[in-house]
Amino acid sequence: MPETPLEDLLAALAASPHNPALGALVVNACLNAADPDALLRAIALGGEPLLADPVQRDAAWRLLLQHGRDADVARLAPAGTAASLLARARLNLQDGARDEARALYQQAIALNPALEDAALANELAGKVISLANARRQHEGAPRPQTSVANDDTDAEDVVRLLQPAQERIAFADVGGLDEVKQQIRRRIITPFLKPSLFERFKRRSGGGILLYGPPGCGKTLLARATAGECGARFYNVAITDVLDMYIGESERKLHAIFEQARRTAPSVVFFDEVEAIGGKRQHSREAGSAKLVSQFLTELDGFGQNNQGVLILGATNVPWAVDSAFRRPGRFDRVLFVPPPDEPARRAILDLLLRDRPLDGAIDSAELARLSSGHSGADLRHLVESAIDEAIDDSIDQGREVPLSMAHLRAALKDSRATTLEWLTTARNHARYANQGGQYDEVLDFLKRHGGG
Repeated sequence: MPETPLEDLLAALAASPHNPALGALVVNACLNAADPDALLRAIALGGEPLLADPVQRDAAWRLLLQHGRDADVARLAPAGTAASLLARARLNLQDGARDEARALYQQAIALNPALEDAALANELAGKVISLANARRQHEGAPRPQTSVANDDTDAEDVVRLLQPAQERIAFADVGGLDEVKQQIRRRIITPFLKPSLFERFKRRSGGGILLYGPPGCGKTLLARATAGECGARFYNVAITDVLDMYIGESERKLHAIFEQARRTAPSVVFFDEVEAIGGKRQHSREAGSAKLVSQFLTELDGFGQNNQGVLILGATNVPWAVDSAFRRPGRFDRVLFVPPPDEPARRAILDLLLRDRPLDGAIDSAELARLSSGHSGADLRHLVESAIDEAIDDSIDQGREVPLSMAHLRAALKDSRATTLEWLTTARNHARYANQGGQYDEVLDFLKRHGGG
């Protein structure tokens, strides 16, 4: 006599195996109970039509795979499906056919990333040796031990750990900022690409540009794109690369950075948060800070320094804290305002961020751009990544890839906040009351156009 409701359902299915409604109910009960044995009994009773619903079918294969029923999945799942490929990969690995198993696993994950198995991937890569598999492959051999490979770190890994590699990008990978791009193209990129013409007019290439604006609006990305456009070597100088607690060491390090850039010209040297090493000397309480600023100025255009082919880019969120001596021609010749993206720029940024991601085909980037006023590029990236987190959670819950949808993005937009407003409030005060020589006219123009003046 049946003892549980699940047993009752299985008995009913045995009496009526071609009842689709009953079959769906039985499968759902097996999944809720996480009972692979009951599920296999139900499949034996109802046959292939029992798993007509794709969501239930994916959940069924996932339950069997989680409980190690690889042979059953390989036998029952249609050939070429992600579940079948993954099961066959595990079976091949057990038989010692690692290369075949690796190829099958990669095919399975390409079809359904939600089935990714980190432990299996490490075993296929040879980083972990399963004790059970080793026993099957070497019956009668001395007892093997589970081991983790730790000798596969090569020179490339060391470089990656010390300085993560970044792919070369161009202006096409930076959304918006067309006016700033045009200025950089005219003053920087063209001299690099056409040195003979500039030499004919005795116009040197190189020089310096200071980018300023709210955080997250693309200053660092513009610097990388500039290096990519002109094919120059790119040096991203962190503050920790320069500052040192010992007297004279910071100046020595800064000189070494410039010397390296001169030896490898054409090159682009990018100083982010430049106010940390180029702050106003009258506000510095330490003589060492003032000496570092003087050293920086000397490296830019000091007597005997040849910066031909060396472009210096600086970025700051607080241009009013940078020493005024840097603005002299020959140093940072041009100071460019990098504003928050307007609506067309936000749409372009969103299109770039959504590119090459699994989408449901109905993403309205124009609507998102219209509803995200004041958002910086970093804010928009956070918006998209928050929505992607929701799509990944749905994919894991359903056991299949769930594309990113407008529902995910609208939900993320409700929790998203613009981070540029605080900076614009501070910048407005400086532009109104400390605008010597019109250095913040671009900020005033931006505020007037957007109703903040």
